Amino acid sequence: MSLQVEKLEKNMANLTITVSAEDFNKAITQSFNKNKSRFNIPGFRKGKATQALVEKFYGLGALLEDAVDIAIDQSYPTAVKESELEIVSRPQIDIKEVDKNKDFVYVAKVATRPEVTLGEYKGVEVTKADANVTEEDIAQELLAQQEKNARLISVDDRAVEDKDQLLIDFDGSVDGVHFEGGKAEDYPLTIGSKNFIAGFEDQIIGHSLGEEFDVNVTFPENYHSKELAGKPAVFKVKVKEIKRKELPELNDDFASEVSEFDTLEAYKESIRESLALRKQKKAANENEHAVVQKVVENATMDIPEPMVELQIDKMVQDYASRIQSQGISLEQYMQFTDMTIDKLREQMKEQAINNIKTRLVLEDIVKAEKIEVDEARMEEEFAKMADQYDMEVEKIREHFANSDSDILKNDIAMQEAIDMLVAEAKLV
Repeated sequence: MSLQVEKLEKNMANLTITVSAEDFNKAITQSFNKNKSRFNIPGFRKGKATQALVEKFYGLGALLEDAVDIAIDQSYPTAVKESELEIVSRPQIDIKEVDKNKDFVYVAKVATRPEVTLGEYKGVEVTKADANVTEEDIAQELLAQQEKNARLISVDDRAVEDKDQLLIDFDGSVDGVHFEGGKAEDYPLTIGSKNFIAGFEDQIIGHSLGEEFDVNVTFPENYHSKELAGKPAVFKVKVKEIKRKELPELNDDFASEVSEFDTLEAYKESIRESLALRKQKKAANENEHAVVQKVVENATMDIPEPMVELQIDKMVQDYASRIQSQGISLEQYMQFTDMTIDKLREQMKEQAINNIKTRLVLEDIVKAEKIEVDEARMEEEFAKMADQYDMEVEKIREHFANSDSDILKNDIAMQEAIDMLVAEAKLV
């Protein structure tokens, strides 16, 4: 194998890779051995005809596609290593010459790691996140506990109001024609939940128990069902049950029921302390994010588009995995939300670029500050992970001994860089 490297604009490069005729002939033979069982030649059982007969009967083209893949798989990793380039994208392959008994030549166009010019990164000034606990915060926490412990009271002496919990029957139609999913009985609905089409819940307010009436709405233009999108619909609705929440009174009895404290004041103080810890942690994360983003803004780099596309690919895969963990495929999600893969990728692009910039900047700061992760620091991380995942430290250590620990070391180094940036920053 021989290699020529041509550096292009915008952190792109062409790797012209030549596989010798001898090696490419071996790839053709490997292709034959892989596929021989599917060739059917009169007078021979499947898989028993020679390579020469297969080439004569079917033509060399029957073996070339897999031979090309085999030759690329065998030569490209070696070419990447010899190029000494830090490649950050999948290769775009352009076949130049391919034939038996001839050198196989192809060009792999790749993106390379962009050079980063760090700006000011020590002592950057950002607005400090607010970590103060207010009386309103405590009131909201108490209200959440009241809601959690509320009773549902049946209502028959007034009309439907906001936040009431109902049971309704409904039957919808468009142009007088009923549609799938437009009918239900004893359907639970909380007014204000916005679980229905805009305007549906608002038109129920003011109607009484047992009353039957029409609700007129228009399906959104981007509704997931194309047959209904943008069309006016009429729902015949009957209110079968009205219930309202009755919140418990805020007093010492309430405090003793929902907590370990005997008085409301002691319970409030506990809430204040708990909120303070949560808000301090949240503020620390916000401060860290603000500092890193400021440092990234101060740096300059030219990110190649294929690098961005690869990052988006990873984000889409992660997104699909999260959705699948909830029991729904990415394809189903797309149908339900009227989303397309192109729209999703476009929405992710800005975040993808920011992720790339952040990682590149932090990696360069690690180099500039000569931050190194020694074995003692790795042991600290192993102990932390063992505690987090309730595993033995030895098991964690074995895992990273049997896999590439460089990624973990790099992540630790970048976190230490972040800690340094935050410590040096001016929070005003």
